[in-house]
Amino acid sequence: MSDPVERLRAMLMIRAFEDCLAARKDHGFQLLSSGEEAVSVGLAAALGSADQLLTGGRSIGPALARGVDPGQLMAELLGKVAGTNRGRAGRGHLSDPDRGFFGAHAVVAGNISVAAGVALARRMAGDPGIVVILFGDGASGAGPLYETLNMAALWQLPLLFVCNNNRLSVSTTREAGNATKNISDLGAAFGLWTRVVDGLDVGGVAAAASEAAGHVRLGNGPAFLECSSIRLRSHSTTARETRSRAELAALRELCPIEREIALLEGGGQLDPARTQALRDEATQKAEAALAFADASPYPDASEVLNHVE
Repeated sequence: MSDPVERLRAMLMIRAFEDCLAARKDHGFQLLSSGEEAVSVGLAAALGSADQLLTGGRSIGPALARGVDPGQLMAELLGKVAGTNRGRAGRGHLSDPDRGFFGAHAVVAGNISVAAGVALARRMAGDPGIVVILFGDGASGAGPLYETLNMAALWQLPLLFVCNNNRLSVSTTREAGNATKNISDLGAAFGLWTRVVDGLDVGGVAAAASEAAGHVRLGNGPAFLECSSIRLRSHSTTARETRSRAELAALRELCPIEREIALLEGGGQLDPARTQALRDEATQKAEAALAFADASPYPDASEVLNHVE
């Protein structure tokens, strides 16, 4: 996705989709990614059809950016049979490998070691492409990250670590949860290619992710990309917001979507009318996804033991 207007379209879709979902009384427990859209879209822009992306529990934005069908995704989040995983996975364990989204994991850092296993298995099978694990700064103090960095470096796995550093683990600040200057320094300790990039700049994320992915594709071993972003909503749809109104207002001034719109309009690639059309298109797609989900039934009780090993 090299076209900046298409990247903006993808970011607007994520925001509209999550706003539409959050407006529902039956939205369930969700982790939304408002303020982090540039990370998901920029990263997805660097990936090909042969690559696989794994994430933590904040999976909605990355799944949409990767190409998961919005209607099926909405149905999954609302527990409907038309969902990507027949309503069984939700955002915590959502998966759609055919679209390059290997899956999410509701446990903090739970998918990091899984990603190493996927990378090793694909290399042993001779499968093309690389594996990417996207996780939050809250996972940076978890043991599985350190263990996986060590194994990935030792075995030179085709694995790209991407930390979405929104500076908060629920309400614990990044500085209170990790002693390193940059989280990517953890990768450098194991000899990995590392970079810190502005996670509010979708073009910058796409460029850095392309460079990192290129490093891995060439067989040079794993890489570690840290994206500095913001979180505009509370930790979850059920969590109490701990930041002040003034702090949130200041963060909204940094919105990556509005920043990209200003950049594109200032460069003549968009005008206000076209921007509004893109906003309207995103809203319509989100509403269509919700209508698709509403038209699907809930699973029948007789299915409760299906797909249970």
